[in-house]
Amino acid sequence: MWFVADVHGAAQAMRRLVDRLDGPLVVLGDLINLVDYRTLDGIAAEVSGRDLVARFVALRSEGRFDAASELWRAHARGREEELRRRYDAAIELAYEEICAALVGAEAYVTYGNVDHPARLAERLPATARFVDAEVLELEGHTVGIVGGGLPSIGSPGEISDDEMADKLRRIGPVEILGTHVPPAVPALARDVIGGRQKGSEPLADYLVDARPAYHYFGDIHQPQATTWRVGGTRCVNVGYFRATGRAVRHGG
Repeated sequence: MWFVADVHGAAQAMRRLVDRLDGPLVVLGDLINLVDYRTLDGIAAEVSGRDLVARFVALRSEGRFDAASELWRAHARGREEELRRRYDAAIELAYEEICAALVGAEAYVTYGNVDHPARLAERLPATARFVDAEVLELEGHTVGIVGGGLPSIGSPGEISDDEMADKLRRIGPVEILGTHVPPAVPALARDVIGGRQKGSEPLADYLVDARPAYHYFGDIHQPQATTWRVGGTRCVNVGYFRATGRAVRHGG
């Protein structure tokens, strides 16, 4: 089986991957691209303008998250309904494009912080399944999949620590765990651009208690480390697919 995360609109690269796959594909969230911090491309630039996005990215990269949020609120003030309609249309189109790239793949897809879970589930092709807080049997292994990102800017895919802990309790012990977010391990959870810590404490606790053999995740695009051991669990960051175009094979 293969794992990817942080697809962020890379439909052509996803289609190329699907065409050469030789096993099931697990997609660990963030399928659409709001902002590419490297190039400023994405839905936000298309709708709100590249200059605004450049200022927003600069503030967040400097760690000035409150200022970045205020910049966005000021941009939207008085035109909230107009922007909502334009973003909705762009998001629908983005899901159509990336989900079309999954046609024919045996894919199991969960959501990340930038995703709209209901829209994603509705747009997936017949060969793909939306999964969240569910245990699958894939290639003889029990695979637990838990979606959702950490609270940050109030996007639809964000979940609280309590929600994350509840989902992990529901799946129970598994051999392989797949999530969008990393555990609260500094080397895995801190992006070298911006330096914000984004790891999940309930997830770190789960790894210690349930001891899956493998934990695959994404979310951190430029991590300090891509692999790490938490007790007996091998933790592997399988993103940033938009930049790499590569999947990670289980056990590879």
